[in-house]
Amino acid sequence: MKAAFAENQQIVIKDIEKPVLENRGAIIKVLGCGLCGSDIVKFNHGVSGKVLGHEVVGEVVEIDNGLFSKIRKGDRVVLGHHIPCMKCKYCLNHNYSMCHAFKDSNIVPGGFSEYIYVTPEHLNNTVFKVPKKMDNVEISFMEPLGCCVRAVKRANVQKGSNVLIIGMGSIGILMGQAAKAYKGNVIGCDLIEERVQIGANLNFDTTILFEDNDTTSQKIKEMTDGDGADIVFMTSGSDKALEFALKAVRDGGTILVFSSIPNDFGYTNNDIYYRELTVMGSYSPSPADLKEAFDLLCTRKVNVKYLSTAYALEELNLAIEDTISNRTLKAYIKL
Repeated sequence: MKAAFAENQQIVIKDIEKPVLENRGAIIKVLGCGLCGSDIVKFNHGVSGKVLGHEVVGEVVEIDNGLFSKIRKGDRVVLGHHIPCMKCKYCLNHNYSMCHAFKDSNIVPGGFSEYIYVTPEHLNNTVFKVPKKMDNVEISFMEPLGCCVRAVKRANVQKGSNVLIIGMGSIGILMGQAAKAYKGNVIGCDLIEERVQIGANLNFDTTILFEDNDTTSQKIKEMTDGDGADIVFMTSGSDKALEFALKAVRDGGTILVFSSIPNDFGYTNNDIYYRELTVMGSYSPSPADLKEAFDLLCTRKVNVKYLSTAYALEELNLAIEDTISNRTLKAYIKL
């Protein structure tokens, strides 16, 4: 089978052996896989000898999961790639993505290949049968939307919360819609006018074009009774956005970090202390978050139509280049 390997900041297509179902679990024929920002981070850091990709939609071609599996051969499915143990100290404290079992679990070899193997634990916890009404590209957003659902719940978005999304790439657009699903009042902000318009068309309460830290943060305050945002979601990958987040959040508010940045800068100690700010991170979803994201997509409470551009597996280098240069919002690799 074909698989796309990351090799020192280059994607190389190789022919490798198809995974074999030796015990329980399933072999899934990959129909498509979304390109995640974390794939690009790993690619840019020069990871080698690894098949990236985890936002998989596929068809079950072989399966052995005992007598009680909800998944059958021939089913079209979408899946998550990590599984928490649900019993360690991390899971019991709801830090599922810190669980050692979570970090050690994965699909084999990776989503940018023609076939993958998934374990019985995947089948029972993170694999969902796709309804006929959902197309492959739409439902491929389940895993990244699950990450956003997790973040919205960690930040405690409630009805009437004033929420600011800084950075309206695909994650920012998903995050804003997830916050809307939790009844937040959502403001989206970006440097790129096209993305600001996309948010306006997707039920954000307000979208604004970033000008500079002072001007734009003042606009945020004017929209929020002079206070600033209750919750700021940092979905921008720019370290320059940290200062804007601090200016735009209200005293006593929350900044949720959902992005890595080029330089290891942080939020200032005295701002956190004197303003009683909460600065927190959120990383990956639990099975319950994935199920919630699956339902939001299937009921179309979150709209992802027209956010993706399709590429062939052989065009993965181009997809990465287009994503980095903002020529596409979200790449979907069709197999």
